[in-house]
Amino acid sequence: MKKTMLWFLLLLSLRLSAQHKTVDSKISHVTVFLNKAQIERVIKTRVEAGKTDLIVTGLTSQLDPQSIQVAGKGNFVILGITHQQNYLNELNVPTSLRILKDSVTYLQKQVSLEQSQKEILNKEEQMLLSNQKIGGTNQNLTVAELKAMADFYRARLSEIVTTRMKHDDKIKKINERTAKLLQQIQEQNELYTRNTSEIVISISADAASAVDLAVNYIVANAGWYPQYDLRAINTKSPVQLNYKANVYQSTGEEWKSVKLKLSTANPNEGGLKPELYTWYLNFNEPVYRKLQGKVAGVMLESAAPAVAMDKEEEADALYEVTTVADHITTVQTSLNTVFDIALPYTVTSSNKPTLVDISRHELKAEYEYSVAPKLDADAFLIAKIVDWEDLSLLPGEANVFFEGTFVAKTSLDPNNIKDTLAVSLGRDKRIVVKREKLKDYSSRKAIGSNQRESFAYEISVRNAKTEAIKIVVEDQLPVSQNSQIEVTATDVGNAGYNKDTGKLVWELNVQPNETKKLVYKFEVKYPKGKTIEGL
Repeated sequence: MKKTMLWFLLLLSLRLSAQHKTVDSKISHVTVFLNKAQIERVIKTRVEAGKTDLIVTGLTSQLDPQSIQVAGKGNFVILGITHQQNYLNELNVPTSLRILKDSVTYLQKQVSLEQSQKEILNKEEQMLLSNQKIGGTNQNLTVAELKAMADFYRARLSEIVTTRMKHDDKIKKINERTAKLLQQIQEQNELYTRNTSEIVISISADAASAVDLAVNYIVANAGWYPQYDLRAINTKSPVQLNYKANVYQSTGEEWKSVKLKLSTANPNEGGLKPELYTWYLNFNEPVYRKLQGKVAGVMLESAAPAVAMDKEEEADALYEVTTVADHITTVQTSLNTVFDIALPYTVTSSNKPTLVDISRHELKAEYEYSVAPKLDADAFLIAKIVDWEDLSLLPGEANVFFEGTFVAKTSLDPNNIKDTLAVSLGRDKRIVVKREKLKDYSSRKAIGSNQRESFAYEISVRNAKTEAIKIVVEDQLPVSQNSQIEVTATDVGNAGYNKDTGKLVWELNVQPNETKKLVYKFEVKYPKGKTIEGL
C-alpha cells in the first residue's frame, strides 16, 4: 500500500510540474468492425526538455478509455495516459453544417428586411389617412384639385396594399425555406452538439526533440454490414457478384481521406471461451418462510414460497468501371477476414451509411427453370452458383439483375447454404405451365366402413422459347398424420417421390415449342362420417 501511495504521489508531482501543450492530431487509419471501429490518429510535434503533457483535443466522447493505446518514436519516454471528458467544447462543425447555419442566418436577415419595408409602408399609410384635409378648413379647393387629390390617395394607397402583399409573399416563401433548413440542421445537430473528450499523454524528454505518436482507440456507433449485387447477362454467362459494404458512423468525428479496413470481427461478441459448470439436479421442493402482518390489531402468519432469482449473463449482439473494389486486398487471418482498401476514403458522421465496393467475382453458374404450379403457374429462372465458399460472405441483402434489368431483392445467408447458392432471377412468361384436375380419374367410393377418394392431376409444360430449357417441376401428395387415414400413391408419373414429405419432383428437358405432360394419381382412405381437413 505504501509503495502504491508513493508511486501515485510521484506521478502527481510529475503531472503538476509538467508543461501542458495542446497538439493537433489527424485520423490516418480506421479499422471498421461489424460493430464498433478502431481509430488511429497521428501526432507530430516538438517538446522541450523535461515533463510535458500533450493534450489531444476534439475527440469523440464515445471512445472507450480502456482501449486507448499510444506508441511513438523519438528521444522521450511515455510516462502515462489519461482520458477526460470536456463538456465545454463541442465537436468541430463540418463545412456542410456551417453552410446550412449561414443560410438560415441570411434568410432570417431577409425576413427582417421585408418586415422593415412593411413597417415603412404601414407608417406611410397612417400618415396619408391622418392628413386627408389638405389646405386647411377655410381654403376652398376646385373640383380639379379635389379630383387630383382623390386620385393621388387612391393610387398611392393601392400601391401600398399591393407592395405589402408582395412582401408578405416573400416572407412566407423565406419562412418555408428556413423551416426546411432548420429541419436539416436539427438532424445533423444530433451528431455534433455533443461534448468532446481529450487524451492526455505524459512524456519525459532529456532534451528538446521531435515527437511522433500514434494513438489508437475503439469507438461505438460505428460498423458495417454487407450488401450484394448479383448480375447475370444471360443463361450462358457466369454470374457477377459485387460484394459491397454499408459503412456507418455517427461518432461526430470526420473520417476524411483515411486508409480504411473492413473486418468481419465483432468485438461485441467477446473473445473469451465460455466455461461449463457442474449441472446439478434436485427435486423441486418449495421453501417456505413466514410473513408477518398486522390487520385490525391481529398478528397474522402465513406461508409463501421463497423466490429464487437466477443470474444470467447476456452477450450483446456489426459495374464495368474501375471502382474501389479494384484497390482492395483481402487478408484472411486465422479467425476473421480483413478487407484492406488501398485508396483513401471519406466516411462522414451521419445517419446514412456510405457504400464501399469490397470485391467483384465471376462465379460459375448453372441455369434451370423451376415451377410449383400448385402455388404459382409462372416458371422462375434459377441460377445455381458454385465455388462461393472462399468469398467470406456474410448474411445480407442482395439486389438481383438479369439481362441488365433489376429483378428483385433477396437475402443471402451463407450459414444456411450448402454446396450450391441458388438465386432466383425472376419469372419467364414464355414458359406456359398449367395444372388441372382430371375429373375422369377422380372419384369417391364407399368400401365397407371406409371411404375411398381417388385424385388425378395433369401438369402441362410448354416451352415457347427459341431454345431448349431445363426445368424442375414440383408438386406434392398429402401426408397422413393419423393412423385412420391412409394415403396411397397409385401413379407418380416417373417423379422423384419423398414419402416423408410427399414431395414430387420432375426434371425435364423441353425443346423449343414442345409441350410435355405429367400425370400423377393418389388415393385417400378414411372412416365414413369423417371429414378430412385440407383434402
